[in-house]
Amino acid sequence: MTEHNDYKVPEGQSVIYLAGGCFWGTEKLFKEIEGVTDTTVGYANGTILNPTYELVCTGNTGYKETVRVTYDPAVTNLETILGAYFTVIDPTVRNKQGNDLGTQYQTGVYYSDEASQRIASRFMDLERQKQVSFQVELGPLVNFWPAEEYHQDYLKKHPNGYCHISDAEIEKAKAVKLDPLGWQNPDDATLKKKLSDLSYNVTQNEGTEAPFSSEYWNSTEPGIYVDIVTGEPLFSSSDKYESSCGWPSFDRGIVSEDQFKLRTDYKIGYGRTEVKSSAGNHLGHKFENDPESPNGTRYCIDGAALKFIPYAEMDAQGYGDYKQYVKQ
Repeated sequence: MTEHNDYKVPEGQSVIYLAGGCFWGTEKLFKEIEGVTDTTVGYANGTILNPTYELVCTGNTGYKETVRVTYDPAVTNLETILGAYFTVIDPTVRNKQGNDLGTQYQTGVYYSDEASQRIASRFMDLERQKQVSFQVELGPLVNFWPAEEYHQDYLKKHPNGYCHISDAEIEKAKAVKLDPLGWQNPDDATLKKKLSDLSYNVTQNEGTEAPFSSEYWNSTEPGIYVDIVTGEPLFSSSDKYESSCGWPSFDRGIVSEDQFKLRTDYKIGYGRTEVKSSAGNHLGHKFENDPESPNGTRYCIDGAALKFIPYAEMDAQGYGDYKQYVKQ
């Protein structure tokens, strides 16, 4: 079917799509969240064109009642938005919220950009670990059709109308204030699904790839290298140099040495400085007095521990703030 989502996100704003049961109550909540600049109720990720409320209520369209939440990242963040959302939903049930039953009431978080995907994925990995049963969908926004005008701001027009979220729950959700997520690993089962066998062995078991085997060992393309597990920015292409050792080599971290966890490793019989990301994922080793390094320091890093973000894609993938570290 033809995708439908012609919304232009205002400059400087961000957007996320949240299905949380009846969209009247979900919209009422987010209208009261500090930093939210606009809300629109509608139907997301279904299978027909021009859905109507009556058609969606049949349960045969695949659409979920969803609120498009636009917010100002200078005032709030996606973690806080999602924290408020999880305060008022029951994440353990499918096709149901409150007294409402049907596929249109399925909960879901739908993203339209890679930065939101990255944050939402990490956030939901943590939420999933809190529940025996976790039924909240996470996926890209396929389509979104604004609902009929009488549904927009319904509870503002009808203050005594039906709302599946209590006033007490709304007040509790409004009080949620979360810092941006640190770079945290998902659980081990998720890691094994996400990573190749080599990347899992390197990052989690302190394994090593063969020299000259990584696609990154002699790459010179502008961009940044991030932790393949968490997405944490680690190294800039501007600080990368071709080393005869055969592993991707850098003379410094993208921000500072303080971002790494360093410890002495005696695995091969003598001491070496092991380098781990802030989440504790093994990256490689650090050496001093390397004659090939511009400053004598060599971060000798396994390519299997890295993911490369090209300069041209850094904004789209949520790394625009790090472009200052990359020389074109």
